[in-house]
Amino acid sequence: MNKVSPEPERRVPWLIFDGDCAFCTTAVTWIAERLHRPGRLDPKYVPWQFTDLAAAGTTAERAQREVLWLDLRGEVAGGAAAVAAWLRYAGGPYRVLGTVLRLPGIAQLAAIVYRLIAVNRHRLPGGSPACAMPPAGVTPHHNAP
Repeated sequence: MNKVSPEPERRVPWLIFDGDCAFCTTAVTWIAERLHRPGRLDPKYVPWQFTDLAAAGTTAERAQREVLWLDLRGEVAGGAAAVAAWLRYAGGPYRVLGTVLRLPGIAQLAAIVYRLIAVNRHRLPGGSPACAMPPAGVTPHHNAP
């Protein structure tokens, strides 16, 4: 995990995802609807293309390859670890699932499953050629505000 100073105006964690990928956008929206709990602030859902990634302590290359969780302490988790952090933040029974996903062995299996989904996201329902990850070493372009 990378660590950056938390932004004073940020009051909720951020989930940073690939906004150009239809599969990613649909998956985040679908999961967010299910994790929403009345009376609890949702994380901020932010496409990496509209995020100051350097200020968040990460890079466009990493953000294109995996979903990122930026917590209130400024720590960045990616991939399956980001999903686990999101589940823990959601609380209730999701907290238990997120905690299980951090256990030795299960965390490694979750990372493998996450990577398998990520590299094939352009082939999954809702995916398109725009969802394909760039070849290694290619830094994607992004427009931070």
